[in-house]
Amino acid sequence: MLYLDSASVEDARRAFGLGFVGGITTNPILMSKTGRRPEEIILELCDICPGTVFYQLTAPTVAERQAEACRLAALRPNQVGLKIPCTPENLELGAHLARENRTVGFTAIFSAAQVYLACQAGARYVLPYVNRSARLLGDGLALVRQMRAVIDACNSPLEIIAASVKSPEEAVATLLAGAHHLTLPLAVIEAMGEHPLSRQAIDEFAQYV
Repeated sequence: MLYLDSASVEDARRAFGLGFVGGITTNPILMSKTGRRPEEIILELCDICPGTVFYQLTAPTVAERQAEACRLAALRPNQVGLKIPCTPENLELGAHLARENRTVGFTAIFSAAQVYLACQAGARYVLPYVNRSARLLGDGLALVRQMRAVIDACNSPLEIIAASVKSPEEAVATLLAGAHHLTLPLAVIEAMGEHPLSRQAIDEFAQYV
């Protein structure tokens, strides 16, 4: 599935007008750019998007994050997904939320070992940062391959939604490395549909119309 990585209502309207985008991922940086309350943005995005809209937990303590998760998920119980940065205490929180049938995705995840624990915690998704991992670890695609190998070895239903993908070429390479899904900014989605040779062919055909 293809997700839009944005908290912009305008981006969401454009993306879902395309007819093939299935969900939305947001993060605290994207949310802050809107200048609006998260609850308002999530509800409006849910009105535009028929699929899952992910919200990332930001409260400072585990107890506060649990309350935050319940509050945001209650806005649209069957539609809001919860992104949770991967730490030992958040794995415990994610396992608790997964047992409550919440849609849980662990993000800020940088190792195959973390993916193994996400499998055991009952999460539905992991959201690795491909481009950031390439910059910080040296090979973001190798990390995706390792993550997929762990998931397959565990025979787990956990799926990879690859984030931090900056170009059409990186998007395709990430899929070939084993990601199940991509979440992309609108500009990258639109760029994937373009190629100069396509435009050239259209211009050549137009000569015979």
